[in-house]
Amino acid sequence: MHGLDSLDAVLYTHEHLDHVVGFDELRAFCWRRDSPMPMHATAECHEALRRMFSWAFSKANVYKGYVKPDPIVLDGVFSCEGVDVTPLPVLHGAVKTVGYLFSAEGSRKIAYIPDVKRIPDSTIELIRGVDVLVIDSLRPEDHPTHLSLGEALEVIEKIQPGEAWLTHLGHENDHAKLEAEVPDGVKVAYDGLRIEL
Repeated sequence: MHGLDSLDAVLYTHEHLDHVVGFDELRAFCWRRDSPMPMHATAECHEALRRMFSWAFSKANVYKGYVKPDPIVLDGVFSCEGVDVTPLPVLHGAVKTVGYLFSAEGSRKIAYIPDVKRIPDSTIELIRGVDVLVIDSLRPEDHPTHLSLGEALEVIEKIQPGEAWLTHLGHENDHAKLEAEVPDGVKVAYDGLRIEL
């Protein structure tokens, strides 16, 4: 769809299935790659990936074009191809979960937090006034591990981003209706969305 034919690295937020089962699809980006694929995640997420995709982590995985992970445990800010990446601890059920803040010289800063119920004050301070915020907004009604629409709008009000995108939207949402209801500066994400930084 976007002509993407290479990846520099993969960043995982947490190990829930809807966030990791695309792992095998990484093969399409490894066919012409000789070096292992850097994968940034919490230690807990790496352990889950090893269990789920043991074939990739196996010493017997010597086949050209297969995914060969280079697991990198998150430990503070890191750089990837000129982009500074800050892991953002958030609360999402009982699973250790992070969002990410991306910043590069000459580009807008973007915070990406797709699965969250509560954002600690320390994380709020890291992203206050960010240029772009992509935030969980599962459904209009309350949910035990995800932000509802009302909660997401409260978070956006606290952070005061230049623009905000609601994501991780459940089937309870009517896209056109939701777009008409959200305040100025808040947009509803969709499949294939590209955000220019």
